[in-house]
Amino acid sequence: MTKLYPGIPEAIGIGGPDTTLTDDEIRSFVTEQLGDYDFDGKRVTLVVPDGTRHAPVAKLAHMIRDALGNRPKDVRVVIALGTHDKMSEEAIGALMGYEPGHFNDSFPGWQIFNHEWWDEDTFANQGTIPADKIKELSGGRLEREMVVHVNKMVVDTDITFILGPVLPHEVVGISGGNKYLFPGLSGHDVINMSHWVGALITSFEMIGSRGITPVRQMIDAAASLVPSTKIMLGMIVKPGGGYDLHYVAFGDVHAAWEACAQVSADVHVKYVEKPYRRVVSIMPTMYEDMWTAAKGFYKLEPIVADGGELIIYAPHIDTISHMHPDIVKIGYHNRDYFVKQWDKFEDKPWGDLAHSTHLRGKGTFDPETGTEENRVTVTLATKIPRDVVESINLSYMDPEDLDFEALEADPDTFVVPHAGELLHRVEARER
Repeated sequence: MTKLYPGIPEAIGIGGPDTTLTDDEIRSFVTEQLGDYDFDGKRVTLVVPDGTRHAPVAKLAHMIRDALGNRPKDVRVVIALGTHDKMSEEAIGALMGYEPGHFNDSFPGWQIFNHEWWDEDTFANQGTIPADKIKELSGGRLEREMVVHVNKMVVDTDITFILGPVLPHEVVGISGGNKYLFPGLSGHDVINMSHWVGALITSFEMIGSRGITPVRQMIDAAASLVPSTKIMLGMIVKPGGGYDLHYVAFGDVHAAWEACAQVSADVHVKYVEKPYRRVVSIMPTMYEDMWTAAKGFYKLEPIVADGGELIIYAPHIDTISHMHPDIVKIGYHNRDYFVKQWDKFEDKPWGDLAHSTHLRGKGTFDPETGTEENRVTVTLATKIPRDVVESINLSYMDPEDLDFEALEADPDTFVVPHAGELLHRVEARER
């Protein structure tokens, strides 16, 4: 297979699509790989995902702690929030595997931080990527310079060590790698521009795409301006809601991501025989608002029949977005709705517009008549009030009205527990 990043040494991996790794196998691998890497006297910034990514972060973080010992000069952990809400001490304790308030009892000498994306003083300005380069990277979709701001902690360090899962993603194709920096620890410009390019391509076309997509090219270009050495311990989590791992890879951030992406493309895609008129996504409680629970649409949109309905069942959710209130004013619309009225929307946050299109899905808009036609109906069965749901161009359902026994017995309905991570596609006829 042709390497995506020629000239970079291949990552070392253990496991595979049909393997379930034991804790002893993982610990031995982590100990050996980190033992051979030069951390001596180095400042290390460990980048971890937030609670919206399902992975055994605590287990791996403890293994990393043991493998590093006292070799680094210091270790800081920063949680890659992107633009999500900050994590509480209790939530961070659950993420990292320590009793809240006692981080240093479990990780002596280490420090841990939320990525404070709302505070401009936490960012370093790493320069700009010229407009002509953005045009090239984005496949001609955008032509304006991109300002690269990133959390200072991955600039003021020797080694940026990324720990996290890799799985299909609606904006970049397959998540992980430098995506933990951009948007994980990024300023707004890279987030807005990269996400809007993903929206122009559409989530339907982008999600699960193998290779270096236009969005990943933009992210990689931004990451190239971060001077620290970037390595990654990537993991492939077994689907189903548990914490078992199929695969772990370690190495340069590009190489480790590439190795994991190949396995993810096999593990994290489920094929069904036909499209369904109704699909029900049952969302785990780790998704705390619709901004994050929208993954229940992204990962299931491909198997909804034209004219069908996707129901997001999340009775624990009572708000659209904790951190992006403007999305309620914008509403949820397809790509063409914005593109064909760009003068009305170009001053809005492009990341908000991108999220809007990703949850609304494919469709058309006629600027002459003002008619928006969408491929599928998106229905929210949550605690969000009917008037709010309908005001943002989505459909409302009382979550208590869902009869799951009847739904699961209906041959035209597909019910997905623990939705949001496993991508579903319709089996190609030739497969």
